[in-house]
Amino acid sequence: MTLANSTVFKMDLGPLNPVWAELILGVVLFALTFLILAKGILPKIRRTLDEREDAIDGGTERADDLRAEATQIREQYEAELAEARHEAARIRSQATEEGSAAIAAARAEGNAERDAMIAAGVAKIAAEREAAERELTADVDAWAHALAARIVGEPVGADRS
Repeated sequence: MTLANSTVFKMDLGPLNPVWAELILGVVLFALTFLILAKGILPKIRRTLDEREDAIDGGTERADDLRAEATQIREQYEAELAEARHEAARIRSQATEEGSAAIAAARAEGNAERDAMIAAGVAKIAAEREAAERELTADVDAWAHALAARIVGEPVGADRS
């Protein structure tokens, strides 16, 4: 039996019957390839995959943390915004009340000034009326005496002497 013609199996498989030398060479090359892959390349691949998985999981955890923080900040912002709106409504209400009070005070002051001006005007008119009546009374007496004297033809009243 020669190495080239030796067969592994006793039965005749034809061209599929392996030769011992090729089988040993194949097993040795397979073992060498397996060792190179198992000891050199596969750990690096496994480490890279683990790092990627950690990065993805860590990224997911960080994203969840950031999402939770963003939700908390948003809730805080909404609470502050609601309080600011409440404060703005309070300030508007207070400003409306102050404005109403200022309008009422200005109206009262205006009414008081108007009443004072009316009273002053009425007093001035009354004084001018009295002065005009005195003046006219004196003139009317003089005109009446003069007219009566003209009608009668001789002096009447105080003009007679």
